[in-house]
Amino acid sequence: MYENQTQVKVFVDTNVLVYSRDASEPEKQQQAIDWMKHLWASRTGRLSFQVLQEFYATVTTRLQPGMDLQRARDDVESLFVWRPIPINGDVIKGAWLIQDRFKLSWWDSLIVSAAQIGGCLYLLTEDLQKNQEFGDVRVINPFFYSPEKLRVAPE
Repeated sequence: MYENQTQVKVFVDTNVLVYSRDASEPEKQQQAIDWMKHLWASRTGRLSFQVLQEFYATVTTRLQPGMDLQRARDDVESLFVWRPIPINGDVIKGAWLIQDRFKLSWWDSLIVSAAQIGGCLYLLTEDLQKNQEFGDVRVINPFFYSPEKLRVAPE
């Protein structure tokens, strides 16, 4: 099985996945690749089906040049071992609470809720304020922190 329950889980937002495939910003691309390699090696990465859908749509239609459809599909399928969190009633109800309390956008609220339900300690994203906490989930900007600076594997 991919996930060891004793490991600290790290939820990866869409932008990190996209940057790992976007050569137009080489510095961010390398940082995103470093994070992804670390999460694969440590088996600590998590995400949601929302993230996979957004990733696929973005890399195939917004990147210039767009990513080959089959390669994008292969990327998405390879991430199935990260046990993506489905957007179900619990995630939606949690997102409502987050949206009301923190005044986040609906889509960001869904991401935070999925990270909470997935038992993640960290949420890697550049879209929210770094170090902001939502319950047990702390926002980490992957372009300010390297994986080595965080406890993302068992001690």
